[in-house]
Amino acid sequence: MSSSPSRSADLGIALLRAGLGTMWIAHALLKLFVFTLPGTAQYFVSIGFPGWVAYPLFAAELLGGLAIVLGLYARQVALVLSPVMAVVISVHADNGWVHTANGGGWEYPAFLLLASVAIWLAGDGALSLRRSKRLVPSL
Repeated sequence: MSSSPSRSADLGIALLRAGLGTMWIAHALLKLFVFTLPGTAQYFVSIGFPGWVAYPLFAAELLGGLAIVLGLYARQVALVLSPVMAVVISVHADNGWVHTANGGGWEYPAFLLLASVAIWLAGDGALSLRRSKRLVPSL
């Protein structure tokens, strides 16, 4: 049984969407279970951001990741979350490329940013609970 290119693309986008949403959720849960939300707030203060930003950011990453996994306005959610990773890249830029470097590098947030933009451009993919129109028409 062969799939049409359109169906294959929709399944590929769904896989990317599921992986991306899972990573957004993992990024949020790292703040909760590893660094703790108060610890994350203290870190934010240490780099010049208000500490209270840690709490709505945690909620946005967790709920946004869940929405992306489920395909609930995944394109729009991915776009809204993209600036978060742009800021994370800027915070970690001086630490080097590898995210396991001391202080964390920028490659992991860069991938999340690019994957988020890719979902925004490509659409929701297959198995979405609430599909939106593609921004870029199929070629």
